[in-house]
Amino acid sequence: MDLSYQRRLAAEILGVGESRIKFDLSAIDRIEAAVTKDEIRRLIKDGVIYAIPEKSNSRGRWREFHEERKMGRHRGQGKRKGKIGARIDPKRQWINRIRKIRRFLKWLRDNGVIDKKTYRMLYRKAKGGAFDSLASLKRFMKDHNILPQDYR
Repeated sequence: MDLSYQRRLAAEILGVGESRIKFDLSAIDRIEAAVTKDEIRRLIKDGVIYAIPEKSNSRGRWREFHEERKMGRHRGQGKRKGKIGARIDPKRQWINRIRKIRRFLKWLRDNGVIDKKTYRMLYRKAKGGAFDSLASLKRFMKDHNILPQDYR
């Protein structure tokens, strides 16, 4: 018995590939007799003809790997491609750095460690990119005797 015609019609109706069409072998004579789309639709409704679910790739291995990466595994030098700017946005780095420096300068000004004039001078230098980090700002202040003796 050749059911390729019925298989093709069922695949067309269900919108799947022919390989996913399955028949209930107990009603094989009903399937063989069906030659129109309406008859095939009726058999699909009765559950004699059906499509098996689509198979997809398992994500179990990915989940396991992802959990490890969250813990810092698989992130070493050998796994990195591209410049550091491709991995960490340079603008984001600048934002984080300048916010930290400005926060520290405000704290110094508000607590009377530096006066307003010094604060403005350091603020402008920071804006101009004179300091690579908070440590470099502190180093500059130490070298230029901006911090009072009792603060160091």
